[in-house]
Amino acid sequence: MTSINLKRTLSGRVTSNKTDKTVTVLVERRLKHPLYGKFITRTKKYHAHDDNNQYVVGDTVVIEECRPLSRTKNWRVIKLVTNESKNKFN
Repeated sequence: MTSINLKRTLSGRVTSNKTDKTVTVLVERRLKHPLYGKFITRTKKYHAHDDNNQYVVGDTVVIEECRPLSRTKNWRVIKLVTNESKNKFN
């Protein structure tokens, strides 16, 4: 049998890495207003597990849903998409 990954994945930008082994990821989604048709940007912050403290503010990462690791942390960072922090200082 093949194993199917049914976990939700989201991509967003790291906004804080001040806590130990945790990053705060800002996820933006665009939706169309039901009456007026204008596209609206909705944002939500997620706490994600960063085991090695390797992600810094400005990085774009992919997070996946996992078991509860603490009261607010139900997500885990799985990969780095872009490293914006190095681009700002060069």
